[in-house]
Amino acid sequence: MCVTCGCSDDGKTKITNLEVSDFEHHHHTHTLPDGTVITHSHSHDTHTEASQIHAKVISLEQDVLAKNNLLAAQNRGWFKGRNILALNLMSSPGAGKTTLLTQTINDLKHQFSISVIEGDQETTNDAQKIKETGCKVVQINTGTGCHLDASMIDKGLQQLNPPLNSVVMIENVGNLVCPALFDLGEQAKVVILSVTEGEDKPIKYPHIFRASKVMILTKIDLLPYVKFDLKRCIEYAQQVNPQIQIFQVSVTTGIGLDSWYKWLSQKLAN
Repeated sequence: MCVTCGCSDDGKTKITNLEVSDFEHHHHTHTLPDGTVITHSHSHDTHTEASQIHAKVISLEQDVLAKNNLLAAQNRGWFKGRNILALNLMSSPGAGKTTLLTQTINDLKHQFSISVIEGDQETTNDAQKIKETGCKVVQINTGTGCHLDASMIDKGLQQLNPPLNSVVMIENVGNLVCPALFDLGEQAKVVILSVTEGEDKPIKYPHIFRASKVMILTKIDLLPYVKFDLKRCIEYAQQVNPQIQIFQVSVTTGIGLDSWYKWLSQKLAN
């Protein structure tokens, strides 16, 4: 269950943030037998009630994340023991994750082995596209869940069984919020942003850009046709995360892909 946004695997659990005034007043009017009208009010400390609920939400979130982090640490050890480079690819829907991923696999599959864990709420559409490259792929459908977690990755790896000295690409559910909070045991988070989105995404969704080691700016061949301030976008990303490494790529034209591939090869070698 994701207590941040209220999603859950079974769709039954939902936690909602409450916005209430400090006190809620109820007025009552009573008429006495002699005809006298008396009005009085009762105050309920809804601020205290909301604080108690908020405390429960925080406690639940801490429990969920602590359990996830423990499993993520186990995943990380599993990857390290097999010299597997695991990357967590994150973006909003339509940014081009799958397109970039399939092109990367096609270009590099003769250099080293790449396996994929594909996360979506429903369908196997993206997994089918990846399968067509000849790559091993496992589909994880999260249902009402909006992100992958470490437990899902553990189960996915049991089915995937990636070889030693290889790369595992984890394509997360399209979402710029919750995936940033959940460690999967990956070596690096990679956030993908397209020029068809706003250049202010890094400051609107700072947590995911702050958590990522790499930002891949996709569809740069469309820059002449869209209103997108490239310089400002890069400045925003570096403002949020001064250490973030940025690649500007176009799958359509091939621009920038070599730099991305070089980074991948170096990370696997290390």
